[in-house]
Amino acid sequence: MTDHQTRFLDLALAADALRFGQFTLKSGRVSPYFFNAGRFDSGALMSGLAGCYVDAIDSAGLEFDLLFGPAYKGIPLATAIACRFADSGRDLPLAFNRKEAKDHGEGGTLIGAPLAGKRVLIVDDVITAGTAIREALAIIRAAGGIPAGIVVALDRQEIASDSDT
Repeated sequence: MTDHQTRFLDLALAADALRFGQFTLKSGRVSPYFFNAGRFDSGALMSGLAGCYVDAIDSAGLEFDLLFGPAYKGIPLATAIACRFADSGRDLPLAFNRKEAKDHGEGGTLIGAPLAGKRVLIVDDVITAGTAIREALAIIRAAGGIPAGIVVALDRQEIASDSDT
């Protein structure tokens, strides 16, 4: 296990973000563990988590121009990660979406930097069936962005109900 993976597990356990027992997931499936990124609920915890993401992104060698955080938990994650990158000298543009379109002010569903022509890294907390990621990919492509990768804290490695695999 890498250093950032070990730090992540220690942090998740200390924040009570990773719990063990019997949990019924949104899908209805029962799981022996539950992960709640909402438990990273202080500046120090969020900064520590963002540091783990940054190290994972750097070690993967991903090439991207912009961070995208899908609503809801992806928003603070992408923001914290952008701040950690900025602290190390890489000032990245950032964008995220709203769940409902706004019809006043700037309107629309996207907030932040324009996606058009940018290689976009999607940042989220958990991937289970991939529904939220598919939605994020559609949003990015519709705005002219180029998906460059997806980074999550926890991949449940489940097969979507509409999948053939």
